[in-house]
Amino acid sequence: MTKKITIAIDAMGGENAPTKNVQGLKIFLDKNKNSKDFIINLYGKENLLREALKNNKLFNENINIIHTDSVVSDEETPLTAIKNSKNTSMWNAVKSQVDGNADITLSAGNTGVLFVISKMILKMMKDVSKPALAGLWPSKKGMCVVLDLGANIECDEKNLIDFAEMGAALYKSIFPEDMPKVSLLNIGSEEIKGTEVLKKTFLNLKDLKDKNFTFNGYIEGNNIMDGDSNVIVTDGFTGNIALKTAEGTAKFVIDNLKKTFSDSILAKISLLFSYFSLKKFKSKLDARKYNGAIFLGLNGPVVKSHGGTDALGFYYSIDLCYRIIKGDLMSQIHNNLDHLNEQK
Repeated sequence: MTKKITIAIDAMGGENAPTKNVQGLKIFLDKNKNSKDFIINLYGKENLLREALKNNKLFNENINIIHTDSVVSDEETPLTAIKNSKNTSMWNAVKSQVDGNADITLSAGNTGVLFVISKMILKMMKDVSKPALAGLWPSKKGMCVVLDLGANIECDEKNLIDFAEMGAALYKSIFPEDMPKVSLLNIGSEEIKGTEVLKKTFLNLKDLKDKNFTFNGYIEGNNIMDGDSNVIVTDGFTGNIALKTAEGTAKFVIDNLKKTFSDSILAKISLLFSYFSLKKFKSKLDARKYNGAIFLGLNGPVVKSHGGTDALGFYYSIDLCYRIIKGDLMSQIHNNLDHLNEQK
């Protein structure tokens, strides 16, 4: 019998928890009615979780509640979390992987604390010196993986090569039919441009005989969403700025479209004729569809949902967890890193 995928959810993390988290779970269960290959373990205060499940009419044998006494607050610092988090829903959800009770952990709680707890409990993978925070971005040809999005301010060429291997593994686990195509984010596409670290990384990736991905060289920020490359590698400083810029631009465009079509009667009438096209456009930029950043480089996958997302956004992060484990992410990463070591 095939082992079921077990997802550990910190059900107390994020705004409006656990109500939002359980509502997101309901969407996931409704969309996977015929699937019997997963188990959901909810970590949190039992009375609140039972009430939320009852309110959403969720009576599913694949849902388990694991009671925890406390919750990591948004004001908690990583330093104090080390001392105070051992009885929290977040700590126990991550620890369940070490205990063999889960394949992946999901939380919408405090990002800094989740990162520290995950690194402390799961430990770093043997051949990886720095973890990376990866996310999904829309493109003209589907989605792409971008990393690092903020875990590391400074990176050397080894870190960036590791990120390329792990990012390619992540992409392959989510989109098993596609070939990962890796590019380095830079200020130009010419080989002579960029920092010394980027130039060294470029040469190493160019010379690497890697069967796990195609190396497409450099990519500029304005070409990320073209989709010609589906794994974009950079350091956490640049990646975080790119992420926030993209989020701000998307919000600016959508907000101004709303304002434009509400300025006059004529504009409102024209909206009727372009409603479905605009709805499709808005859906493409809907940040909830790309909710869920993945910590890579640890001895187990951890997904961070945006704390302020709604039930639909949380559903997408649960679905991401499901797809990651179904695509055997950890084996993909080990395979890529083993192949990298063979090239040395």
